[in-house]
Amino acid sequence: MFGSKIDLLKTEWLDVVFANKNKKYGAYELRRESSSITTRALLISATAFVLLFISPKIFSLIKGKLPEDEVVKQVEVVVAPPPPVNPETPPPPPVEPPPPKQDQVKFPPPIVKPDNEVVDKEPVQIEDLKKADPGQKTIAGDPDADIVIAGPVGDGPKQAAVVEDTKVYDFVSIETQPSFPGGMDKFYAYLKKTVRYPAMAQENNIQGKVFMSFVVEKNGALTDIKVERKLGGGTDEEAIRVLKESPRWTPGIQNGKPVRVKYNIPISFTLSN
Repeated sequence: MFGSKIDLLKTEWLDVVFANKNKKYGAYELRRESSSITTRALLISATAFVLLFISPKIFSLIKGKLPEDEVVKQVEVVVAPPPPVNPETPPPPPVEPPPPKQDQVKFPPPIVKPDNEVVDKEPVQIEDLKKADPGQKTIAGDPDADIVIAGPVGDGPKQAAVVEDTKVYDFVSIETQPSFPGGMDKFYAYLKKTVRYPAMAQENNIQGKVFMSFVVEKNGALTDIKVERKLGGGTDEEAIRVLKESPRWTPGIQNGKPVRVKYNIPISFTLSN
């Protein structure tokens, strides 16, 4: 009997050990509930271990049940080869440059050749080069053509740049001066018919000339209208008004081309007796 193990945690032994003692003391409660606490701890530990072990499989199962539209699909893009070039298709014709402004005579650099390949030709005379530019071939010029500057050399298509003359010339320094249609007599008749004498100038007996300046554009329109010398009494504003309403002029000509020309003119305001 005494050789066998004695389990002091059994209830009957606990009662024997704690007989006539304060059972409300913590040792009695701990010993009585130690077996249940140990069992609960083992169950919780085992459950946590099992969940930790099978969680990857559960995650993979849940992921495999996602709808198909949420799965990113990879599509292989195949680029089609370019269509074959038809060898029978003729190449596009070369673009001929515009004719030069001045005549051009053929004057290529000299090339050394054997005597049997030399063809006797009349050389270009110095007098010809005074009237024309040297070039690789003879080309008749167009005096009305715009000045053309060749674009930079590169891999892309070459484009010609047209230089537009925007300079404002003085009317005394050009070949042909701008003029009113029909001449200046028609212009003064237009002024006499169009000018309205300002009431303030009439009341104050203001008479004299308003000196005006303006630019005759290439299309004959009058722009940049300014009063160079004022008279007052509303005459300056009236002079600007009649010039703005003026018909288009004949533009000035320089080197055979219409150009912008600055023009000066006085407009007289005189009260009749």
